[in-house]
Amino acid sequence: MDNLFGEFLGTMFLIILGNGVVANVLLSKSKGQNGGWIVITTGWAMAVMVGVFVAISAGAPQADINPAVTIGKWIILGVYTPVQAILTMLAEVAGAFVGAVIVFLAYYRHWGETADPGLKLAVHSTGPAIRDTKWNFVTEVIGTMVLLIGVGAIFSGATGGNPATGLGPYLVGALVWGIGLSLGGPTGYAINPARDAGPRLAHQLLPIPGKGSSDWGYGWIPIVAPLIGGVLGALVWNLAF
Repeated sequence: MDNLFGEFLGTMFLIILGNGVVANVLLSKSKGQNGGWIVITTGWAMAVMVGVFVAISAGAPQADINPAVTIGKWIILGVYTPVQAILTMLAEVAGAFVGAVIVFLAYYRHWGETADPGLKLAVHSTGPAIRDTKWNFVTEVIGTMVLLIGVGAIFSGATGGNPATGLGPYLVGALVWGIGLSLGGPTGYAINPARDAGPRLAHQLLPIPGKGSSDWGYGWIPIVAPLIGGVLGALVWNLAF
């Protein structure tokens, strides 16, 4: 149960700080409005770092905070039983949902001041710069594979032992920062089904003024593609390292 609570809490903090920086940049009359891509990617890097620290401190030593990481560890690495993996992924999605609700409350006065419904959705979930199902899917698979291989390398013996209680969270944050800067342009780099599904569901359910569609027609891609990328990335890491 501690593991589930840790994954829930870590993912919640991931979304509070990650979606929070997007809200700061995109919503009208925010002090960070128009801060740009560098601010968003940096904020997400910090969100991942803090999320990992919180998850570990709350009893989740794996600190996946991402179902794509969990499924890779389950299917390829055997870290979890099927029941453990499914419960962990559900806890991550739930944490992401609650995190999105908290961001909604923190920026409560700014939703009504923002005219564009697309920006309100973008605070909660990812979307493509050019909508192309096949290539959007490929981009998310690639980004998630890079994440899994990078995380595997960070926590492998080749880097001097397991640094989870020291540099690990910082290095994972830097990895996600790099993914955002280098591969985030086409789709906004979900690379995490919980990060997209939980907040997208929150967008659908919350009373956000003038919010428009939650775009579930695209929303399956940042769920399914990262899960596949997570398995492939874990497989490549397991074979190569």
